[in-house]
Amino acid sequence: MGSKNKLKRFNENKTFHNVVEPTREDVLNNTLGYKGKWNDKFFKNQKPIVLELGCGKGEYTVGLAEQYPDKNFIGIDIKGARFWRGAKTAIEDEIRNVGFIRTQIELIDHIFEEEEIDEIWITFPDPQIKYKRTKHRLTNHDFLQRYKKVLKPDGIVHLKTDSEFMHGYTLGLLHGEGHEVLYSNHNVYHNEGSPEVVTSIQTFYEKQYLEQNKPITYIQFRIT
Repeated sequence: MGSKNKLKRFNENKTFHNVVEPTREDVLNNTLGYKGKWNDKFFKNQKPIVLELGCGKGEYTVGLAEQYPDKNFIGIDIKGARFWRGAKTAIEDEIRNVGFIRTQIELIDHIFEEEEIDEIWITFPDPQIKYKRTKHRLTNHDFLQRYKKVLKPDGIVHLKTDSEFMHGYTLGLLHGEGHEVLYSNHNVYHNEGSPEVVTSIQTFYEKQYLEQNKPITYIQFRIT
């Protein structure tokens, strides 16, 4: 993507009512005043809140919002030029139960109050295979503890990935730490019983993975 195109998208994001782009200081100091008040101040309703972490172009966030109008959805990504597409689509299609935040995922417990979130989706994250990159894996111990803090006690986390490494690493960590694995599938499009919510939405890159016959895996779990 050219720099001019990126700049255009950044500027357009600033005009979107469904996009929040705080500075790191805004998040740490709660300058925006949304923490604990996302339903009241942003969505202006009391529907359950679902996050997509590392939302990319926002395809999954918007797709979920369309399928589940009884819930609110927030996509989080540091790259605003990517989720510009999802934010714009939501505005054009008048999908009001969706929003986007441009920030780092490691700040999640500064953005949301304890037990403010009902579900978290992690879709096709970078597996960070090298050992020295372990701290950046979105399902490592430290991230799970951040998620636990903002999730309600019965909150659910969904991991959908094309990485067999990420799938295996996460399953091993969940079992090793005693978390509750509710469902696991190492090939959702070929094994029976896959939840419809997992197979009914396909991102641009997911379709490419499927064309390459890469299995798509899924884990649903609770952090105990």
